[in-house]
Amino acid sequence: MEVVESSVPGVLIIKPKVFGDERGYFVESYHHTRYEQAGIPGPFVQDNLSLSKCGTLRGLHLQHPFGQGKLVSVLQGEVFDVAVDVRVGSPHFGQWVGVTLSEKNKHQLYVPAGFAHGFCVTSDEALFTYKCSELYHPESEMSILWNDSDIGINWPIEQPQLSEKDRQATPLRKIDKKRLPRYEA
Repeated sequence: MEVVESSVPGVLIIKPKVFGDERGYFVESYHHTRYEQAGIPGPFVQDNLSLSKCGTLRGLHLQHPFGQGKLVSVLQGEVFDVAVDVRVGSPHFGQWVGVTLSEKNKHQLYVPAGFAHGFCVTSDEALFTYKCSELYHPESEMSILWNDSDIGINWPIEQPQLSEKDRQATPLRKIDKKRLPRYEA
């Protein structure tokens, strides 16, 4: 596998080896030792699966406390996946990374704890999977406005389908800094 450091340290793009022939392909989607050596800490304690239609945008979500590191990929279709550094004191606070994940490229994205995460579906539908390093704690979940002008994400869609929770999300600058995770160098 190839691991590429993104423009925001800690956010990693993983390009697994794909072994294919006329019958199909094989991909090792996770191997604890190899991923840990590549800088992706475990253990992962929860796996999630999401099916979404074209134009759906989910995010930007995070938990604090109980921050979740996420290893995300697409089994079917294509998404534009985003990680935003929201760790107070980080030299990259408010900066974002966006990558295309698809069934064709088979890439993965590692989103560390302390980052908000979201994605939008750019194919007819997408089957999205992610491993989490912490269990879901609804009482510690936060949603940051998907089109926060201070963050400036260049989403590939203009009028996404949003949940009510994401429609009501808060711009990052309006979230009390005491509620956000801290940067630890």
